[in-house]
Amino acid sequence: MPESQADIIVLFGGTGDLAQRMLLPSLYFLDVDGFLPEGLRIVATARAEMGRDAFVEMARQAVCERAAQGLCDEDWTRFSARLDYAAADATRPEGLQALKPLLAGAQRPMFYLALSPSLYGRVCSALSDASLVNERTRIVLEKPIGRDLETSRQINAAVGAVFSEDRIFRIDHYLGKETVQNLIALRFANALFEPLWNNLTIDHVQITVAETEGVGERWPYYDEYGALRDMVQNHMLQLLCLVAMEPPVDLEPDSVRNEKVKVLRSLRPFTRAEAQASSVRGQYAAGVVGGETAHGYETERGQPSPTETFVALRADIDNWRWAGVPFFLRTGKRLPERRTQIAIQFKEVPHSIFGGAAKADLTANRLVIDLQPDEDIELTLMNKSPGLSQGSMRLQAMPLSLSLLRAYSGPGARRRIAYERLLLDVVNGASTLFVRRDEVEAAWRWIDGIAEAWRDAGLATKPYAAGSWGPAGAFALIERAGRAWYD
Repeated sequence: MPESQADIIVLFGGTGDLAQRMLLPSLYFLDVDGFLPEGLRIVATARAEMGRDAFVEMARQAVCERAAQGLCDEDWTRFSARLDYAAADATRPEGLQALKPLLAGAQRPMFYLALSPSLYGRVCSALSDASLVNERTRIVLEKPIGRDLETSRQINAAVGAVFSEDRIFRIDHYLGKETVQNLIALRFANALFEPLWNNLTIDHVQITVAETEGVGERWPYYDEYGALRDMVQNHMLQLLCLVAMEPPVDLEPDSVRNEKVKVLRSLRPFTRAEAQASSVRGQYAAGVVGGETAHGYETERGQPSPTETFVALRADIDNWRWAGVPFFLRTGKRLPERRTQIAIQFKEVPHSIFGGAAKADLTANRLVIDLQPDEDIELTLMNKSPGLSQGSMRLQAMPLSLSLLRAYSGPGARRRIAYERLLLDVVNGASTLFVRRDEVEAAWRWIDGIAEAWRDAGLATKPYAAGSWGPAGAFALIERAGRAWYD
């Protein structure tokens, strides 16, 4: 096994939702495709008392739910031989004693904390006190790291007391999506786009993360965080950074992350006045989603709450490339469709040579990057309408599509889980797609400014019907800038 590769993975919270729905299926698929090193072991741990056989059966059922073609007996036999389980209380050194025999001989352990971020510091301290950490141990942290800048710093300091920064992998699963990575290739592997990627040719950018489901049983967590902290601080700002960052020198981890930090530091802080004019908070009420009746957030929670389930923002980046180009962000629960999308709206041609009906047909170019439910990159160009017409020619908008679904839909093709890419990178020690400490804290600094501006302005949530695109104020926000949401 190469010196850079982990030789054992320990999944803390191994019986939990994340491990069962995402992590174990991802590791199985990596093994099937031959990406896991020979001899790599996977140990799950949680407080639940169960034997290895019971856990292996739990893992088999979890993988079956994600394997569209079913499990191959040979593949499962090979993968399940890697698995083990130990009940442990990860917050106390004495509670980790059951892991010691399973870690015996491991030189490069990888710890994945699929736990509440509030436990990160205690777990890291317990691991250190139990002598389970060496200078080559890696640790993976799930978002959100903290609830604000202060708590984020506390967690990062506690983890950093045990692990050096180069061994901390802060994961954001959006960065594992194929189309998000393809955005880097689109920008920096094509001479066509980079000369146009600035305020001279781009009018504005829209980033939408829409979900049809409600909060449901997650309301205790969600009520503390809300849409701003749950989605904007991490997923949406990561997408914004990849769109707006300067070309890195290379794809080395710090080269990419340095450019993302510059974007975050260039975000214009929110003031009380901007909170009113450039942001909207909403909370879903009863409505209809997908033809089915949906309860309001307060009904699901059981009592009134000020928490927002919808946010729309105008973000401005104060640097030379993006001066004057607004970035419109919106995210929410109980919206009409599940969609994650980046729309780059180019400016109109400075002068139209076309007269008559063709002049009315003329629309500005748009680049739309779809991340889910389908992965697609589509560039809309103007084209002459085929056929004859009286007088001047007619024009029509035509899409050029780079659909990953269509391009890679041969026999055996499947859409990878985003965690597959990220888990493989941690195993191999590649940190480009992970978030650095100063990056997390720069994002929290901007988000804290928005939350403070909301408090100063007394900005309350506005109700919106489940199944709609949010409060009316979200449309007014973008219309004040002379634009409209791309739906």
